[in-house]
Amino acid sequence: MILVPPIPQDLEFHNFADQSEFLSIPNFWNVITNIPFIFLGFLGLFQISGKEFSGILIKLINAYRMFFLGLILIGLGSGYYHLDPSNASLVWDRMPITLSFMAFFAISLGESISTDIASKLLFPLILIGILSVVYWDFTESIGEGDLRIYAIVQFLPILLIPLLLLIYGSSLSGRGWIFAIIACYGCAKVAEIFDDQIYQSIGFSGHSLKHLAAAYGAYLFLVSFRFRKPLS
Repeated sequence: MILVPPIPQDLEFHNFADQSEFLSIPNFWNVITNIPFIFLGFLGLFQISGKEFSGILIKLINAYRMFFLGLILIGLGSGYYHLDPSNASLVWDRMPITLSFMAFFAISLGESISTDIASKLLFPLILIGILSVVYWDFTESIGEGDLRIYAIVQFLPILLIPLLLLIYGSSLSGRGWIFAIIACYGCAKVAEIFDDQIYQSIGFSGHSLKHLAAAYGAYLFLVSFRFRKPLS
């Protein structure tokens, strides 16, 4: 991070391929494709509070709650942002993303290394995630935008989690579920990058597909609770 110069937010980021309005909702599909996040967030909170799953590390129940709460806030924050895309509204899109990302990272640390360590790191990690967005927003306000810390929060866990599983293994069976979830995130990022090209090809924007791919990853995470088992 020190070797890379500050990275300001490219304002062209807000210029999405599909800006169609429907039912008086601007950027309709980019807004409406956030609904699965809200649904999965509530479903996840309901299920982990009412059932016992073999694929959950019970000592990290707060991390699971933060993950699904983050999904609800992602749906609301991203929907709000896409109604009127700007740096100001993007804050409310990115902040809940860090909540779910850091909670998922803590769960992965607990699964591979230690639930006690992961429990202690959960809220510091979440705080780092939130502050990364606060820092970016502050630097933008003084004309020196810097996304470096936010980029680390978003991308470093995605690189570290597979390494944790490969080097330290897992206390749960079915590591393939986690790799599948990360693959969904990778597909989401590719769809985001090729937003316009996908829209021109199939008439449905890459950014809208990004939302659906990321939500499908969250769905796989929820489903995995039923199939993964503790390992001795």
